[in-house]
This record gives sequence, structure tokens and C-alpha cells, in this order.
Amino acid sequence: MKVRLAVMNFLEFAVWGAYLTCMGNYLGIAGLGDKISWFYAIQGIVSIFMPTLMGIVADRYIQPQRLLGLCHLLAGGFMLGCWWLGVEAGFGNEIPNKSAFIALYTLSVAFFMPTIALANTTAFTILKNNNMDTVKDFPPIRVLGTVGFIVTMWFVNCAVWENGSFSMTLEDNAHKFQYTYMQFFVSGLLSILLFGYCFSLPECKVEKKEVRSLVESLGLNAFKLFKRKQMAMFFIFSALLGMCLQVTNGYAGPFITSFKGSADAAVASSFAANNATLLTSISQISEALCILMIPFFLRRYGIKIVMLMSMFAWVFRFGFFGIGNPAMPGVLFFILSCIVYGVAFDFFNVSGGIFVDQECEPSIKASAQGLFMMMTNGVGATVGTLAAGDIVNIYCQWEGGYLVGDWQTCWFIFSAFALVVSISFALVFKPEKK
Repeated sequence: MKVRLAVMNFLEFAVWGAYLTCMGNYLGIAGLGDKISWFYAIQGIVSIFMPTLMGIVADRYIQPQRLLGLCHLLAGGFMLGCWWLGVEAGFGNEIPNKSAFIALYTLSVAFFMPTIALANTTAFTILKNNNMDTVKDFPPIRVLGTVGFIVTMWFVNCAVWENGSFSMTLEDNAHKFQYTYMQFFVSGLLSILLFGYCFSLPECKVEKKEVRSLVESLGLNAFKLFKRKQMAMFFIFSALLGMCLQVTNGYAGPFITSFKGSADAAVASSFAANNATLLTSISQISEALCILMIPFFLRRYGIKIVMLMSMFAWVFRFGFFGIGNPAMPGVLFFILSCIVYGVAFDFFNVSGGIFVDQECEPSIKASAQGLFMMMTNGVGATVGTLAAGDIVNIYCQWEGGYLVGDWQTCWFIFSAFALVVSISFALVFKPEKK
């Protein structure tokens, strides 16, 4: 059963990894470089309501593993539509129908973003139905999701599709897969595959219960968690920390790739500058290792210390980008930034999902996971990504296919914000003692 759930998580995040970290470079080529922040903010905007709505459906009407599959069917179909618009435009050309491309992308992520919470709900339910411990058994399952993310990142970094032929290379090549519309094809195809796989998973029966009010009938009673001070503060700081989540996903690739336009030949020809996606995959490798550490840290230190570690890790994540460069020894700071990302992401996202599952009653678990997703990848990520986009657009601009400018100031601003959130959380959040 654990292997089957691990395969589900592998595919779940492989779908995302195919385009999340390398989409920015393609958008610049496709004439949408000034809209990078909006493409990542769209994920946040739909996460404000879609995970909650799908959580309601999973709590009341459709088994979560089946709803997970249906969402992937729709997400994959719309993502393949983005790929086809890219094919029609041709590589290196601007997409003529930008409105249709944005619409298809929006619909795809609108159905994908709820699947992260649905995958958690499915895994937690099946584990409990088989008398397993979610704190102990879920992290090793979830780590396969990170492996899936890494695999597709590496694939799009090394794959070249040119003149009808396909090959894998690490050499600098203007026609690299990572800068083309083919990343959307990989994502869409994997979504369709996961759709079929979800219907092979065991049943997660919808709990039958008496509906006493309109709020309960709509599944909105998960919002009653805000009545508890601990949960209210947890969700508020989840949104604040969520403002950091998509910043490096959207801009790490264009930032590192921009060094290819450097006048310094050693920097321009460096491995890191020419393989930004491969370099940033170290972040996901670190993430995979850190997931396995979560049970120990949660049991020993509790949710507050674990989240504080995550918040301060974001300070270093941004700060190391600000002082590094692709050549030696500056590239070591890039590597350190990628290493601390594992703590920054996992100690917040994965631990937060486990914490929410433990703190809410069975009847609202899917809705509560959707609420957590809404606060982090919805409200937080939307505000954070748009704000980051404005900052980057002030200090940087596209020149010769590269996003160049005063990147150091941008990264230091992001780092300072994470530091303020970290200190505030340490002073304000007081978990309940049990």
C-alpha cells in the first residue's frame, strides 16, 4: 500500500516539476516575459478557492482519490492545449494568441492546485484505514513526490527537441527543451497518466453524516478552525510564509540564466549559467532528504520550532542568491541556497499538512487541507508573487533574451521580509500544550 501511495505522489509532483521552475525562461522567449509574476500568481489566485471547493466535494460527494483523478484529467487536457498553441507558434517565436494561452494555463492550474491537498487527504485516509501512523509513514511516501519533481526537472533541463529529433545533453544549446513549449506536453501527458492510476487506488469512502446547517452542507465549517487562537495564528502565518513559496520558482531560472549575458566569459560559459534548472534541482534533492527528518523534528521540538526553522531557512535561501554567482567560488552560495530550500519548503508545507490533519475532526479533514492550501498557495503565494514581480520589474529588465539588472537588491529585499516574518512568528505564535 505504501508503494502504491508513493507512486501516486511521484506522478503528482512530476506533473508540476515539468514546468514550474523552467517556465519563466520560455515565457521570456514567447513574448510574455513581463508577465512571469502573473503566471505564478495565477496558481495562487485559483488556490484561494479551488482547493477549498474541491475539499468540500471530497468531504461530501466524491471519494478523494476519484476526484484527484478527475482533476488531473482536466488539468492535463488544458495543459496540452498550451503545448499545442506553442507548437503552432513555433520555437523562438512569440505566441500570437496570448489570451488563449493564458486562459488554457489558468484552467489547467485551477484543476491542478487542488490535487496537492487531495493527494494528502487520499494518502492520510488510506494510511489510517490500514492502521498506519501518518506522522511516521507519510513522509517516506511524500518523498517520492519530490523524486518525481526532480526527475522531470532533470529531463526538461537535458532534453533537446530539434528538427524532429530528440536527444539528451548538458551542452549549451539555444533549442533546449527547458525553453520550449514541450515542457507543457510532458506535464499534460503525466496528468492523464495519473488520472488513470487514481482509479486503481483503494476506496476512501465519503463519511455519511446528518447536515444541520447550510454552512455544514457546503463544507464551510472548516473555517470554524479560525475560532481557535492557535489555528488562526497558524493560518495567518501560513499565508505570510506562503508569500515566499513561488518567488524562486518563478525567478531563480531567469536569474541564473541571465549570467549567460555577462561580459565575464568565465561566468557566461559556466555550467550553472547554462544549466539553471539542473542546478536548482539540488533544492528538490535537499527537499527529499529533509522530508525524512520531519517525524523526528516534529516529535522532538513541536510545530512552532519546526516552522521557525523553515522561516529562517527562507532568509538564507534568498540571501545566498543575493551574494552568489555561477562561477567559482560564488556558485557555492547558489548551492547553499538550494540546500537550505529543503528545510524552508518541507518543514513548512509537509509539517503543516500533518499538523492540520491532527488538529481537526474527521468530518472536515479534506476541507481543512483545502483551507491550508488556500492560505499558503492561495492568498500568500498570490500576494507574494505579484509583489516580487513588481520588485523585479523595477530593478531588472529583459535585454537580448535575458532578464538582467540589480538582482542583488531584489534578493536582499525578499530575505529581509522573511526575517521580519520569522521574528514576528517567534513572538506571537503560542501552540497549545497537550
